[in-house]
Amino acid sequence: MAKYTGPSCRLCRREGGKLFLKGEKCFSDKCPVSIRAYAPGQHGQRRGRVSEYGGQLREKQKIRRIYGVLEGQFRRYFERASQTRGVTGETLLRLLELRLDNVAYRLGFGSSRAEARQVVRHGHVLVNGRRVDIPSYQVRAGDMVSVAESARQHVRIVAAVEAAGGRGFPEWVSMDAATLSATIKAVPAREDIAPDLNEQVVVELYSK
Repeated sequence: MAKYTGPSCRLCRREGGKLFLKGEKCFSDKCPVSIRAYAPGQHGQRRGRVSEYGGQLREKQKIRRIYGVLEGQFRRYFERASQTRGVTGETLLRLLELRLDNVAYRLGFGSSRAEARQVVRHGHVLVNGRRVDIPSYQVRAGDMVSVAESARQHVRIVAAVEAAGGRGFPEWVSMDAATLSATIKAVPAREDIAPDLNEQVVVELYSK
């Protein structure tokens, strides 16, 4: 499977903002986006005007990179969202937000989505008491997501949960940090998802 292996912070600078791909580094003064708030490359500081299509493409790439999905996966999510009743853009973000690797990240089982994805792939996450190692697994309202007992003492997981708790867990989950388990109270509303994302331009991009 195709995989980006370059510097994660370069992606953030290319999209013009923090995508939170490097865990705690993104919240520190060492974040390259804060130090060099311009695009990477020789001509990064001389960015010209962006066309309508260019703006739509950049927003699509931004969302895709935040959730760590490939182009083919992203298009399939869009097709599923467009066939579902409701606002297509909001449904798209909700499907991405309810991926198991993202839910694990929101609960602090990993300091970044990439780390949370690895925790899932290694079989350290349970859904309703059953081990699930598929990062794209769709979590539903009412599901219980927890860390397997064999992994509850892992230093990185414990530290990530503490850091996430300090920032606050999402309103749509009920988290018990002591047992490293949470119940999905409801599917996230649009206001519960990153407010700086403009999903409508992605809908316009794919509707052409």
